[in-house]
Amino acid sequence: MKIGALFPQFEIGTDPKTIKEFAVVSEELGYTHLTAFDQIIGLNKASRPGWTYVHDAEDMFHELFVLFGYLAAVTSKIDFVTGVLVLPMRGTALVAKQAAEVDLLSGGRLRLGVGVGVKPEEFEACGEEFGNRGRRMDEQIDVLRKLWCADLITYEGKYHRIEDGGINPLPVQRPIPIWIGGVSEAAIRRVAKLGDGWLPNFQADDTGKRGIEEMKAQARANGRDPDAIGIEATMTIIDRTPAELAEEVEAWRAIGATHITVNTMPERWVEEEKRWNKAAIGGLHDPKAHIEAVRAFRAALPHLF
Repeated sequence: MKIGALFPQFEIGTDPKTIKEFAVVSEELGYTHLTAFDQIIGLNKASRPGWTYVHDAEDMFHELFVLFGYLAAVTSKIDFVTGVLVLPMRGTALVAKQAAEVDLLSGGRLRLGVGVGVKPEEFEACGEEFGNRGRRMDEQIDVLRKLWCADLITYEGKYHRIEDGGINPLPVQRPIPIWIGGVSEAAIRRVAKLGDGWLPNFQADDTGKRGIEEMKAQARANGRDPDAIGIEATMTIIDRTPAELAEEVEAWRAIGATHITVNTMPERWVEEEKRWNKAAIGGLHDPKAHIEAVRAFRAALPHLF
């Protein structure tokens, strides 16, 4: 099982030295990957009565491709994971170009996690349609892989038309691995049919076990080897004892997780709401406290590294 760290977007701040330090220390400690959330434009929840989403304009998000391009220059081994990039909110050719560049500059260390998004207002602000996002993303995944694997392509789809064109330079990985986020029935179908891996939002419980079993059954129905599809869990590590952390790691291992990403921010998945939510467990408002938290997790469970 591979152990990674979640980049603490909302509390890391804007000092490039601290951002660099989090990545460098994570790599030195033996974390295998660095996963980061995505949000292009934040919405003001104060002007929207009945707000139900966990993130808003008050939460800071560093732009993922720029962030990983910067961190690629100061690290040498740790992988970078978009967890997840809202793909239908972006032009496909541009994502192909940006991802290829990060993969190239990092020496093949990018894993592209993608999702369909949940906020119509964000799509509107970015000039993209919300209602057809799932169908568009399926085609986007196909286009991305073709653009990453050939100098020139011709493509005629429902949402894309490319006539004898391509991106240059191509990435190191051809294609870059694409992991799918989400826990809806559509997301599970997409993982089983198209994904190199899965970034699900659930816990290591009966719900999570059933979700993984369903995904694997559908993968087999699609003629795929389900064991070749990675599964990355996210677990919050602050305000928890080493025994509690070890128990959750083993629970994830038991239901089939191949990767675990440790979260140092005050957020937890709320099963009854089917979403991440901010938890009343305090926050690490000093950016360096996040670095100490990943260091402490490594010290508490050294056998994982």
